[in-house]
Amino acid sequence: MAVFVVVFLEIHPFEDGNGRLSRILTTLLLMQAGYVYVPYSSLESVNEQNKQGYYIALRQTQGTIRTETPNWQPWTTFFLSSLCSQVKRLEVKIEREQLLLATLPALSIQLLTIAREHGRVTVASAEAQTGANRHTIKLHIRKLLAAGQLVQQGAGRGTWYSPAMQNL
Repeated sequence: MAVFVVVFLEIHPFEDGNGRLSRILTTLLLMQAGYVYVPYSSLESVNEQNKQGYYIALRQTQGTIRTETPNWQPWTTFFLSSLCSQVKRLEVKIEREQLLLATLPALSIQLLTIAREHGRVTVASAEAQTGANRHTIKLHIRKLLAAGQLVQQGAGRGTWYSPAMQNL
């Protein structure tokens, strides 16, 4: 995968969007290879945090691609260390999530689960699925909003709540 990505970027087949497309293809290839965690932790943000290292490794490897002995090592090392960083970030995210869930009441956990599974939750759908009192559900939703776990969409009767992006 690392070699594919660096060659793709070196070929630069399109006038614009090669970097974005390489990141999409990397995600697809990783998922096809069984790295199911990939959509839950951004490899792009890992690379963005080490942008200088990204470009140095890219240039070092791309400078040798069309020679008799390409040097894949700089890019491969960077690519693999980025994957390791991605896994570590996800582990931290999961730990935080577990700590949070351990402190939440059961109804709040149910509301978050509904929101994640369906992409949204309304007071009416929560009432139907949990059997909890409408007023109690509203109290839990307010606390989840304040904690940044849910995001309010719309207003009035059409209000619904989606999971906060960091919790997807």
